[in-house]
Amino acid sequence: MTAFRTLRIAMSATLLAGTALSAQTPDEPAAAVDPFIGTSGEGHTFPGAAAPFGMLQLSPDSHVGAARQTYNWAAGYRHEDPTILGFSHTHFSGAGHSDLGDFLVTPVSGDTVALEPGTTEKPGYRSRKADEVATPGYYAVTLTDPGVRAEMTTGTRVGIHRYAFPAGKAAHLVLDLRSIIYDYPGKILWSSIRIRPDGTITGSREIRGWATPRRIFFAMRFSAPMAAHQFVTTEKDVLYKGFKGPGRGPETLDSLSGRAIVAQLDFGALTKALEVKVALSGVDEDGAIANLASEPGDFDAIRAKTRAAWNDALGAVKIDAPKPMRTNVYTALYHSLMAPGVWSDADGRWRGPDDQVHNGTLDGRRFTMHSTFSLWDTFRAEHPLLTLIQPDAKNADFVNSLIASQKSSPFGILPVWQFGGKETWTMIGYHAVPVIADACLKGIKGIDCAAALKTMVASADYAPYGGLGDYMNLGYVPIDREPEAASKTVEYAYDDWTIARLARQLGDTATARRFEKRAQNWRNSFDPKTGFLRARKADGSFRTPFDPTAINYGSDYTEGNAWQYSWFMPHDQGGLFRLLGGDAKTVAKLDAMFDYDNSKIDYSHAEDIAGLIGQYIHGNEPSHHVAYLYSYAGQPWRTQERLKQIVDSQYKPTPDGLAGNDDLGQMSAWLVFTALGFYPVAPGSNEYVIGRPFVERADMALPGGKHFTVVTDGLSDSNPYVGRVTLNGRALDRGYVTDAEIRAGGELRFTMQATPNKTWATGIKARPFSTTSYGR
Repeated sequence: MTAFRTLRIAMSATLLAGTALSAQTPDEPAAAVDPFIGTSGEGHTFPGAAAPFGMLQLSPDSHVGAARQTYNWAAGYRHEDPTILGFSHTHFSGAGHSDLGDFLVTPVSGDTVALEPGTTEKPGYRSRKADEVATPGYYAVTLTDPGVRAEMTTGTRVGIHRYAFPAGKAAHLVLDLRSIIYDYPGKILWSSIRIRPDGTITGSREIRGWATPRRIFFAMRFSAPMAAHQFVTTEKDVLYKGFKGPGRGPETLDSLSGRAIVAQLDFGALTKALEVKVALSGVDEDGAIANLASEPGDFDAIRAKTRAAWNDALGAVKIDAPKPMRTNVYTALYHSLMAPGVWSDADGRWRGPDDQVHNGTLDGRRFTMHSTFSLWDTFRAEHPLLTLIQPDAKNADFVNSLIASQKSSPFGILPVWQFGGKETWTMIGYHAVPVIADACLKGIKGIDCAAALKTMVASADYAPYGGLGDYMNLGYVPIDREPEAASKTVEYAYDDWTIARLARQLGDTATARRFEKRAQNWRNSFDPKTGFLRARKADGSFRTPFDPTAINYGSDYTEGNAWQYSWFMPHDQGGLFRLLGGDAKTVAKLDAMFDYDNSKIDYSHAEDIAGLIGQYIHGNEPSHHVAYLYSYAGQPWRTQERLKQIVDSQYKPTPDGLAGNDDLGQMSAWLVFTALGFYPVAPGSNEYVIGRPFVERADMALPGGKHFTVVTDGLSDSNPYVGRVTLNGRALDRGYVTDAEIRAGGELRFTMQATPNKTWATGIKARPFSTTSYGR
């Protein structure tokens, strides 16, 4: 009898039990999602199971190599890889940096168990794969070498594996505490494992990785009793092993600590699928055990609950569109609902940036701590989207998590790029500030905005950070004292503007005036002679030589060049356009950017530079608002043309369907907003710039209980232009819609046509917000 036939026999009860659950209603939002989108190419997403904003991301790892090898495996997996190492419990969705992959579990069958992964050519516990399936909250694959069907599902703080082993063969699990994404010598500082009297396995590891030190704990229970186990350390010069069980010898070791631990767990021949329930904690093993108990139920119960949670979260936007676009948009919405993930335990405790354990209250108010904030990316569209489609309580949790992190930070500043409660100091700016300001200016409940303003100012005034001392003294960041100075200057200026906006709303006139002045510092790094943002030295001169197409890490710009960064003053496009010489010259420069001939430029050294349309780089965030700037210059039909060019070339419903890193949902949030027909160019302005829709109809269920509907008449490839826009049945002649208008509920209707309407929303009064008034 073949391994596959015995596998099918062993699986039959599991398959019958799951038949009703696996049947999907065709119009169910979760049925439209394809988690494989972005798992190849540059997307860096993972296909495994996760709950909305869950603590765990239970997903396959196909490669966890070292150093530069892992950029393409930042999520531990690529769709085209032929083998799978196993299944670990933490993953980033679309990050540009590699880490996580905690506590790898893999099933092995038969009499021989390899404790090393091996290679694709000579597998150890690694296996070839077949028949992958992925839907929100569920992943399955056949591991053909052991003949095991593996299924994964998750709740908020738990994950469950289900393994159907071949009938009559011994079932084993390998638990490898050595495996980690982006491995290098010394990364795992310490790890531990032990068996509790009731059979629960607990353990931990401390990691010197991207966020240092990061501590993570686990608890694991099984649906069948273990027959035997083996704990092994493979650390060099350490020859200590612990065995327990029949035929294992006299040792009775039930715990082991070290830097390189792997466990073999034996279950004998099983008559039904083995379920492995796992919970994590950033606090301690007892926290992981409590988290395990906080979500009762077996595999099918947790899967059904998470499926319902996904349908509820995705159902906040009901989308009618042709199937490829509907798949793209719903998958984008799915990826937008992954992070920030829950970080506090079920009892509210969480480990902070000071490496201390804190409770789940902030100034007397209870909240759920979240972490994994990729703020340089997500302040642009991801967080503004969540303010519209997630309840106020969830958005308040995000903001209160940022504030609580500031209060427990050794430096007294807000997170920059945080995960596992720890700061990575990756990217630039203090972009927690616009996230907080945007939420407060929109009236999100559950936030002490006056207290929040103080944390924002504390970050903006922290002189040792990223050249801020010089920025405050000189009005710009000097390149001879700080790398990426041009980018830092303009990003600080925008963040300062959002502080000023919130201070004005709260009646803090002195703070508002101080930061309104700082918000104009972008001008100090702009060179009107060349028409580009440039880096200046401390003596006031611009650095030379100057090449606006050059992209080099640690140079004048952050993951970009002068072409992308010269447009980053989202709060003051009117001021920029005046320096460029008016609308016509601005449009000409935008065209020059999109139409630039890159045939003689090599960007192969720059990892994050992807999705090029001329010098517009959709695969990285600094370009994301640029197509909308034609509308600021009085030519919204050109925005409509560019948006179609971007959507058609940068998104598709395939594994390589994302042009660049999804960056914890930002690339996806851009598509969700753009598909709806509007985009938050300047979060904090409470305006969304109108582009053009890519769906026939979308019904947004807003946090306050009202609905905002987008309707598109005449949507087709032959009608790429907006002919007319109405809001609640009345003609809308301006190029933006306000946040208050959306939250009030109603209908935004577009009428599409074959030719551009060159009179709609072209006047100065019809244009979106700018600090400086527009000129011709």
